Amino acid sequence: MAEEKKEKEDNDNKEESTLITEEKQEIKKEGPSKKDKEEIKEKKEDDLKDRLLRLAAEFDNYKKRTSKDIENAKNLGKAEFASRILPILDEFELAIESMKMDNEGEKGIAMVFSNFLEILKKEGIRSIDTTGKFDPYKHEIMLSKNSEKEEGTIIQVVRKGYMLNNIMLRPASVIVSNGEIQKKGEQI
Repeated sequence: MAEEKKEKEDNDNKEESTLITEEKQEIKKEGPSKKDKEEIKEKKEDDLKDRLLRLAAEFDNYKKRTSKDIENAKNLGKAEFASRILPILDEFELAIESMKMDNEGEKGIAMVFSNFLEILKKEGIRSIDTTGKFDPYKHEIMLSKNSEKEEGTIIQVVRKGYMLNNIMLRPASVIVSNGEIQKKGEQI
């Protein structure tokens, strides 16, 4: 009896598998319905639109990033060049300060120097402000002296500092007050 049951189950499975195979063949012959074709087409179109939008956004980001990189490279090149010029600028300033400026040749040199400074300003190079209090991000202390001024106040500039836009080329070397005379005066 167990054998008959097994044979019957095998036959039922074979018939069921034959029916499924026949249904699949009929579907293949008919193909997807018109509605299914439209859904597939719409899905492909949506996928392509999404890919196109993502690609356009990636390209836009790439353009922004490369233009930013180019601008940074230009600024670094300018900064390197400017840092090489600064010693010459210092010497030029010292020479002009030591001249009496009473003859035309000396005045001409001063004009050349002022034109040179204007060109540097147009390129974004500017001297660092050295009035007021010491700022560790812009100044370096060369010496601390007794003074009537408040502690940390810049008394004298030893060497000018320069910046190119937001790039520090060289900090200003300064002499600051240590506030000793002022403290003595307050104690009295």
